[in-house]
Amino acid sequence: MKSKGQRVLSIAIIFCVTVCLTYYSNVKVWNGGRLSELGEESLTVGSVRKLLEDEDLVTERIHFPGQQKRLPQSLIIGARKCGTRALLEFLGLHPLIQPADQEVHFFDNDTNYNRGYEWYRDHMPYSYPEQITLEKSPRYFITEKAPERIHRMNSSIKLIVLLRNPTTRVISDYTQVYYNKLAKGKDMEKFEDLVIDRKTNEVNTGFRAIQISIYYHHLLRWLKYFKREQIHVVDGDKLITNPLSEIKRVERFLGLPSKVTENNIYFNTTRGFYCMRTPKTEQKCLGLTKGRKHPYIEHSVLQKLNDFFRPHNKKLFSLISHTFDWD
Repeated sequence: MKSKGQRVLSIAIIFCVTVCLTYYSNVKVWNGGRLSELGEESLTVGSVRKLLEDEDLVTERIHFPGQQKRLPQSLIIGARKCGTRALLEFLGLHPLIQPADQEVHFFDNDTNYNRGYEWYRDHMPYSYPEQITLEKSPRYFITEKAPERIHRMNSSIKLIVLLRNPTTRVISDYTQVYYNKLAKGKDMEKFEDLVIDRKTNEVNTGFRAIQISIYYHHLLRWLKYFKREQIHVVDGDKLITNPLSEIKRVERFLGLPSKVTENNIYFNTTRGFYCMRTPKTEQKCLGLTKGRKHPYIEHSVLQKLNDFFRPHNKKLFSLISHTFDWD
C-alpha cells in the first residue's frame, strides 16, 4: 500500500501530465526556423517561445472557423530600440489587427527568405479576412535587400517605421547590449570609448549603433521602392510619453476605425511607463527588460553626438516633410 506521501506525489504527477496534455491539445506544435537564426531583439519577455525549451518548437495560436494564415498587409520595419515592441503590443489591442507573435526575420535573413512565402505565411497568426496581419522585425530597416524583397511580395504594403532621438537610440542600443553581456558575466567597453574615436576625437562612424541612427540613409533605400504615402513615421519619443496619440495616427494610416482608447492604455506608476488593459480588463506590461535605466553619459559626448546627427536629421526632416525636436 502506498504511503500518504506517495499518493500525493502520484496525484501531482497525474495533474501535471493532464495540464500539459490539455495545453498541447489546444495548440499545434510544428518545426519552424531555429531560434538561433532569429535576432536578439526577437527574444522578448512574454513571447510564446518562452513557453518551450526546445528551440525547434514554436507554438501556434488557436484558430476558429473562417480564420486562415495570410501574408502581412503591413510591416513594422524598425528602427531598433525605438519602441517597435511596444507599438506592436499596443496595436494588438485593436480588434482588426492580428500581430505575429515573433520576429520572423524573413526579409533580412537569406536562409529564411529562401524558404519561400509559404514558410513565411506559416509563421503568421490566423486571422479573419477583414483583419490586418502585422509583423515586425526592426532589422528590416537597415537591411539593403529588404525593400526590394518586400516590394516583390506586395508592392502596395503599408510600412511603419519608428524613429526617436538618434542620440537616445544609440544609448538605448548600448544599454541593451551592456545588460546582456552583464548577465553573461562579460565585460563591456565604456560607451564613450565606443562612440568616440580617441585618435581623431570625432564620432566613430564605424560603430554599428551610430550607423543605425543615421535614419536618412536607410529611409532613402525604402523610397526607391515605395511611395512616401506607403510609409508612416511614428514618433518613438512621443510613443513613450503619449502613446495614444501615435496609435491613433497609425490607425488612420491603416484605414481602420479608432478602437484603442484611454481605457486600453494607462500609466503604470510602479513601472514608470504606459501599460495595456485588455477588453477583459486584464493588465499587461512589457517585460522587465524594457525601460531599463540608461548609464550616465558625459555631457561633452552627448553634445558631440547631437552635433554629428544634426545635419543628417535635417536631411531626414526634408525627406519626410516633418520635424522632430531632437536638439
